[in-house]
Amino acid sequence: MSGKVWDELLGQPEAIEQLVRVVENRDSGVHHAWLFTGPHGSGRSNLALSFAAALECANHGCGDCQSCRLVMATAHPDVTFFSTDRVQISIDEVRELVAKASLSTSMSKYRILILEDADRMTERTSNVLLKELEEPSEGTIWILCAPSVSDLLPTIRSRTRNINLRLPSTSEVAQLLHQRDGIDLEVAKVAARQAQNHVGMAKRLATSSEARNRRSDTIAVALGINNLSSAMMAAERFLQIAKKDAEQVALERDEQEKAALLAAFGFSEGDKLPPSVRSSFRELEENQKRRQTRLLRDGLDRILTDMESIYRDVLSIQLGAGTELYNPEHQTELVARAESGTAEMTIAVLDGISSARERLASNVRDLLVLEALCVKLIFRRTGAN
Repeated sequence: MSGKVWDELLGQPEAIEQLVRVVENRDSGVHHAWLFTGPHGSGRSNLALSFAAALECANHGCGDCQSCRLVMATAHPDVTFFSTDRVQISIDEVRELVAKASLSTSMSKYRILILEDADRMTERTSNVLLKELEEPSEGTIWILCAPSVSDLLPTIRSRTRNINLRLPSTSEVAQLLHQRDGIDLEVAKVAARQAQNHVGMAKRLATSSEARNRRSDTIAVALGINNLSSAMMAAERFLQIAKKDAEQVALERDEQEKAALLAAFGFSEGDKLPPSVRSSFRELEENQKRRQTRLLRDGLDRILTDMESIYRDVLSIQLGAGTELYNPEHQTELVARAESGTAEMTIAVLDGISSARERLASNVRDLLVLEALCVKLIFRRTGAN
């Protein structure tokens, strides 16, 4: 039976069942390298933390002991949770992780290293990690997280055990927000739909007026592109929206992370911290300062995701799919776009959004990428002059 650390993981019964068996039989040995794959929002990192907590917990993941609380707050001395603040994971960052892998544990049986967004490694950087996976340090467990197995080198994949995740359904996300966070069920359903079933984004849309306004602005700007001038203005506006959203996310996340770390050590806001834990809080503050560029890139990605929701709706209408729209409140505009074009044209726009993501990942200037994309979004009604 699964423990409390698994309770808030949605729509992954098969993955959880596999990992629970591993934890229950850990005395017989645990494989040294794991690869958790699944689409954005499927909960790869949360599953990795839960697995690490269950492995380190004497009660297989009770969720209540200090070990579980420290792991879930990413503050456990024997569990390293690495999330890069850069577009790519640098070779020096991986070397530092490999060096940590050889250290002795301080309070648990395993040294666990979780590498979020492992697909951000270049081939040269991946080869540094490969050497460690080929000759792993005793008692060390690696957990890599990536969108798909094809995002990593075959040599890396061959040394890991893959756990594949799926995106939870709208109803599953809504039920979690309702039961866990006390959010009105109808509000949660709307947020889950608009977030395209991403749990974290759904919660933010349900609880943050700034997030809702950001999405409304994005949709309105995208639907208002009807000539070259409005396309250029839209690109600038999207960049402004992303910057403002990044600032708000940073503020919210910084406060949540500090509160979680305080709770993990048994302190409250305003308590005087003893010297023994101050280094953990200094490290948290430094990490928060470093991730501003990444947060802007994430903000741009949310804008692209919202654009995708528009054109997925348009394509659904064109194909007569009969599926629930992501943006039913804009059905009139969506139908107009569907009737003024073809499915092939809509697919070309969706491909353009995917290309924009690739260009941003290649460090092409943000505004240039947005301008090129917005030109593709120019909409002229059938019969308009």
